[in-house]
Amino acid sequence: MLVFAREDDARRVYEVLPKRFARYGLTLHPDKTRLVPFRHPGRRRRSAGVVEPEPGSFDFLGFTHYWAKSRKGKWVPKQKTAKSRFTRALRAVHRWCRANRHKPLSEQAATLRSKLTGHDRYYGITGNSPAAARFHFEVRRVWRFWLSRRSQRAYVSWDKFRRILEHYPLPKPVAYQSAYRRTANP
Repeated sequence: MLVFAREDDARRVYEVLPKRFARYGLTLHPDKTRLVPFRHPGRRRRSAGVVEPEPGSFDFLGFTHYWAKSRKGKWVPKQKTAKSRFTRALRAVHRWCRANRHKPLSEQAATLRSKLTGHDRYYGITGNSPAAARFHFEVRRVWRFWLSRRSQRAYVSWDKFRRILEHYPLPKPVAYQSAYRRTANP
């Protein structure tokens, strides 16, 4: 990802970059390489008759980057889990629960704890707690669903599932990476 303050600089690099990559036998993926207007929403230029597009959002490294207002009312760039990555991770948990529903609850819980912790280690950033909380809820829902499918009489109600979670607790969503945490050497 390259970020530019001026659009003409971005266009100039966008034209030269494929040639520089070609020197080393590399190419840019045409679907993944593009210019995204990501201007500060409060500083939009208003020219006579020229309407600028709204500041865009883009997906990069599993996050959707977008502009939003902070608690103090100022525009700040924020990140949230990209929809495609959220869906992909949830489907992977769904497939795993289906394939391993015959295993003991202790093994299932240990693996799900590991999966949730790994997900939080990557996606647990400042401002992404709604997506993290939703992912944790959906994992619990999927696990209960597949525990109910262990046999014809194995239906697990939410009350019974709460008792299972008391014995085999899953972690709560945690933001491991904070944008507000100070660095070690200021």
